[in-house]
Amino acid sequence: MNLLTSHAKKWKTEYLGRTLVTIFGVLIIILTLIILGFLGYKGSATFAAYGHSIAEFLFSTDWNPGEAGQTGAVGSAVFIVGSLQVSGLALLIATPFSVAMAIFIVEIAPKTGKHFLRSVLEIFVGIPSVVYGWIGLSALVPFIAAIFHLPYGFSVLSAGLILAVMIFPTITSVAADALQFAPEEYRDASYALGSTRWQMIWRVHLRSAMSGILTGIVLGLARAFGEALAVAMVIGQSDRFASSALSPTNTLTAVITANMGNTVTGSEYNDALWSMAFLLLLISLLFIALIRVIGRRRRA
Repeated sequence: MNLLTSHAKKWKTEYLGRTLVTIFGVLIIILTLIILGFLGYKGSATFAAYGHSIAEFLFSTDWNPGEAGQTGAVGSAVFIVGSLQVSGLALLIATPFSVAMAIFIVEIAPKTGKHFLRSVLEIFVGIPSVVYGWIGLSALVPFIAAIFHLPYGFSVLSAGLILAVMIFPTITSVAADALQFAPEEYRDASYALGSTRWQMIWRVHLRSAMSGILTGIVLGLARAFGEALAVAMVIGQSDRFASSALSPTNTLTAVITANMGNTVTGSEYNDALWSMAFLLLLISLLFIALIRVIGRRRRA
């Protein structure tokens, strides 16, 4: 009898846990679909209510939306290109340092990496975006202006450097985990064949963990692409293409941050910003799809 009672309690506990997890999972899916539908509905007003084309929105450089019933131009090409430039530059700067730090944590100094460096990375992740932006505004922007003899230091370079520091811990943590959990037999076989430690790292370990490292890079790119406040504080917010890394420009997130609170709900300007937000969501979904593809290749 006691055995039957015990089995019944275990079954109820398992059933309850599975039910709760299922409910929470379904709620998250529903919430995601609601957000996607809401942004799609708000963002489509630019094209449905005001008659703008998707080609104009994506490829035109004329940005002058109307307010309070007026009709203007909603070309977002400058902001899309600016987002790509800043995020790409941040990725180019951060990736080599992140991979090198991951190698150091896992292969060179595993004890120090485990007990100290990983804690430092967690601190970097926890720093608010506004702190990065304020440091960039008060220190980095004047420094770049002085080094390159510019009247101002607001530029793609300033934003790229700030974002590189912000995505550095993300890429490093994921890359370190990928290296740490790479198959040990590859390492042992490499040493058995007479490889040096660097040969083992470069030719075997990095390649076996490449899928995980690429996942970290894509996560860092997604973080860089979606960052708003820190970028808005140092990029200059110019509605022109950047002619060089030292020129100011603007990004999708910075435009939304700077203008969403100053527009009238239902106006063309407000709807154009919602269209940008929907575009950012679609880009985020693209990054998630890339991570899934990389993960499948890793398991294969």
